[in-house]
Order: sequence, then structure tokens, then C-alpha cells
Amino acid sequence: MARPRTFDEDQVLATAMDLFWAYGYEATSTRDLCNAVGLDRSSLYNAFTSKHELFRRTLTRYVEATAANQARILEDPERSPVERIRELLAEIVEMESASYRDGRGRGCLTVNTTVELAGRDPEIALLLDRDLARRLDSLRAVIAAGLTAGDITSTRRPEALARFVNAVIAGIRVAAQGGADRLALESIAETAMGALTP
Repeated sequence: MARPRTFDEDQVLATAMDLFWAYGYEATSTRDLCNAVGLDRSSLYNAFTSKHELFRRTLTRYVEATAANQARILEDPERSPVERIRELLAEIVEMESASYRDGRGRGCLTVNTTVELAGRDPEIALLLDRDLARRLDSLRAVIAAGLTAGDITSTRRPEALARFVNAVIAGIRVAAQGGADRLALESIAETAMGALTP
């Protein structure tokens, strides 16, 4: 008979996510994870089978949380489509500014993972591709609504504008990691808004 778990799985996933987010998948060792979550190697592997599976689960957790947050903003019926996009960019700037440590932002676990693993880990690449498709769909929908309403005035197609806004979000996060200050991040967001409403 298997022994019952004596740890909080949600807390282990949250702690592991913070570690992977700070150092990346490759640079985070199993020993680092064990020390951070307070489990020995056999308990960690019994619960999660491997470092890779633990990472996949933490990334899934992160993706679900960020997708829910984006949907909350982009589906807000109290705001116009252009205001929703402005609010999304403002929230990204706020999140990055609030995460500054030693003059650098925390960045995005999804962006970091795309750079580190997407080209060589098919399982993680598939997870990231699904997340990207979902985010682009929600951006495309709000942009199309804004074009119809006339508060987004770009002559570009919704699909192209959705990819542009998504790239701006990733760029804000990377710029913050590189040490760009809040004013610089706000300037990027404002320039993007100007491209949507020329």
C-alpha cells in the first residue's frame, strides 16, 4: 500500500515554478529543486516521476494562470476593445515593474522557455504552441471587434495585429529582463497603441 503524501503539491509546484522561472530548466538541478521544496530525491520522483515532468506541470500551471488573466482583461464587457488592449499592456508593464530585482525584471516563464527549449523539446514545444494559439485567438477577437467598432484604425488584418501585440508583450518582458526601466516599458506600450490607432 502506498504511503499518503505528506506535502502540499500546490506549494511544491509553486516553489518549483519560481526556481525554473529564475534559473531556467537546464540550470535548475534536481538538488536545487529538492532543497527548495524540502523533499528528498526519491519523494520528488515518486510524486512527479522526473525533473522534466515537474517542469511540464509547472509550465502548464503558469500557462493556465496567464491565459486566464489575459482572458479576464480582453473579455471585459465594461471596456472598449482598444481599452482592453491598453489595459493588457499596462498590466504587463506593472507586473514587470513590480518584479524588478537588482535592476532587472523577472520576464515571462513562457518566453524564457520558448528561447531555451522550444527548438529541442517536442513536448514542451507543443504546450507552448497551444498556448500561443489560444493567446493569439483572444487577441485576434478583440482586435477584430475594435476594427468593427472603429476604435482600432490600423489598416492591417486582425491576425497580423494579434501577432504584433503578442510580440510587443514578449518584447516588454525581455526588455525588463535586460534592465529597461518602467518609463521605457511604458514607452514601448504606448508606441504599440499608436500603431493600432494611427
